[in-house]
Amino acid sequence: MHYFASDIHLGAGSDAEARATERRFVAWLDRAAADAETIVLAGDLFDFWFEYRRVVPKGFVRTLGKLAELTDRGIRILFFTGNHDMWITDYLARECGLEIHTSPQLLTLGGRRIFVAHGDNMRIEGQWVLQAMNAMFRSRVLRSLFSWLVHPDLAVRFGRWWSSRSRKSHGRTPLGPEVTEPLIAYARDYAAGHAVDHFLFGHMHFARDYRDGDLHVLLLGSWEQGASYAVLDDDGRFELHRTAL
Repeated sequence: MHYFASDIHLGAGSDAEARATERRFVAWLDRAAADAETIVLAGDLFDFWFEYRRVVPKGFVRTLGKLAELTDRGIRILFFTGNHDMWITDYLARECGLEIHTSPQLLTLGGRRIFVAHGDNMRIEGQWVLQAMNAMFRSRVLRSLFSWLVHPDLAVRFGRWWSSRSRKSHGRTPLGPEVTEPLIAYARDYAAGHAVDHFLFGHMHFARDYRDGDLHVLLLGSWEQGASYAVLDDDGRFELHRTAL
């Protein structure tokens, strides 16, 4: 069995809300571990993460401990960086045994070809502000300067403010299936030139199972509203699962 989750946003909201989300996620990891061969985390596991050479954000001990426990047991865990945790370097790989991916990947799992990406920098042609922000935040030079010039306490304070501002700006209007259309369009174009059985994205915070002929796209929702995940079972079925709070 292969499990997929995205946009848990650990640390988001009030202290009580953040703790409830983490407990819900750790409980899900425990359930998945009963028969999981692979667990794929498709970005934004954390609401904010900035990794210095010798300093990482405080907290998340339940999650980090559980991830390390599962990889120690031989479960493969793949982590795809999202726009809220793109500044991960080697800590989660060294301490928790995760495989880190900073770009989309075409995975072969259970005999199925699955294209996995967080989805934050796809189909943004013409959106010059978003393109500039992506280039700036992903710049290794700027990240190095930031780590040298900004104290970790200030970095985390700024990052949490920015992450909260970003989530609130996207949450002003109810989300509908139309927010997923750019990623579906990307998948359709990619599938025209590549052999892919399924696509999986996060980022949009709207869970959707889209099927059109041979095109199958699963989009995972945010865990702040419950739990959204996908399962590829041993019979090759790839399905979306959603549970409310």
